[in-house]
Amino acid sequence: MKARTAARILFRQPPRERYWAARRQIDRLRALRRSENRVFARVVARDWLQFEAGAVRPVRGEVEVRARAAADWLLRAQNATPDDGVSLGYFPSEPGATAGWLPSYPETTGYIVPTLIEYAEQIGSEPIRDCALRMAAWEIGVQMPSGAVQGGMVCPPDRQVAAVFNTGMVLQGYTAAYRANGDRRFLEAGRRAAEFLVADMDGSGHFRSHGAFVAQHPIKTYNCLCGWALWRFGEDTGDERYSKAAIRAAEAAVGQQRPNGWFENNCLVDPDAPLTHTIGYTLQGILEVGIRSEREDLVDAARRGVDPLLDRVSRRGFLPGCFFSDWEPAVFSSCLTGSAQIAVVCFRLHEHTGAAQYLETAHRLTDYLKGLQSLDSVDPGVKGALGGSFPLLGSYMTAGYPNWATKYYLDALLWQHRRGG
Repeated sequence: MKARTAARILFRQPPRERYWAARRQIDRLRALRRSENRVFARVVARDWLQFEAGAVRPVRGEVEVRARAAADWLLRAQNATPDDGVSLGYFPSEPGATAGWLPSYPETTGYIVPTLIEYAEQIGSEPIRDCALRMAAWEIGVQMPSGAVQGGMVCPPDRQVAAVFNTGMVLQGYTAAYRANGDRRFLEAGRRAAEFLVADMDGSGHFRSHGAFVAQHPIKTYNCLCGWALWRFGEDTGDERYSKAAIRAAEAAVGQQRPNGWFENNCLVDPDAPLTHTIGYTLQGILEVGIRSEREDLVDAARRGVDPLLDRVSRRGFLPGCFFSDWEPAVFSSCLTGSAQIAVVCFRLHEHTGAAQYLETAHRLTDYLKGLQSLDSVDPGVKGALGGSFPLLGSYMTAGYPNWATKYYLDALLWQHRRGG
């Protein structure tokens, strides 16, 4: 990394924000000293040493065993909750965790459903399919009267705040469940969610209800991923209103793209340095709607957004977790969810275009992530999972394993299986 880029990263936040970030990190380190966290503390220490030494060894092959370990972890995350939702993740340093696990998270439980259904179909597992369908049924029980899905971890109805992105992700789950077993409960819940999304879209194609857990900027470009969910639901219902709304959402996102491919207003909290996580959401939303609607201009926009990242993936497969508008890294650590998402986008682009550079990058990213997955940890919250950051003490979802990292990692493994990995 260039010295100028490193200095830019170190001093991009005001002193007050750097101070509070350091305090939060110190609190986490103190929590790791508790007796019940000693095993996890050793995991964090080994991970940090591996990062400092640059010692991650990419893993080629082993797709089936790694996919099964990831799926098993997602099922443990479901079993760790008192309901049929999936725990937000394994975060032993967090005070609200039960044996390290946090409560169910409606947003990501929604899009875990299609991943597990696809995996269950691939290996012929009825029990895994049933677990996914239970997740989708649970989502119906916590759906808001408006059809929306709440932001944040599951909470009582009087504390729920509608979030458009979460609604779109759960709509993915309803659609996958309906296609899996034809139960019209999922179709009707999906219709309520889709109607909320269409009503929430403004005249420019952007959604308005961002929820209570992200910075309240007027535009959240990554919301365009809801367009993919609307398109799929439109296929099931034959209602063109949904497919037209999907195209408007994708077009609105492209309107936020600069000539160099970078997207404005595209982060949860810091639009000047978006996460690869939200970049991945945006790219996938535009790409999927573009392919399905046969809009090559949208596909080209997705290519413009991913092409600058190809050169930012290291020889082994490390990708920095945030980027400034000139595509210079904005953090030292990697956001592993984002790396998995970019791999998925690259696999899809290779399938659509045949361009070899996308397949090569997708394999490189996925093989690197396999090198960060522990198959033999004695800690069930770690075994098979993918962390929020590498190192675990990095800047995104610090010191834990959010369920969506393992979900997207499993998606990448499923793609790698299909594309000859």
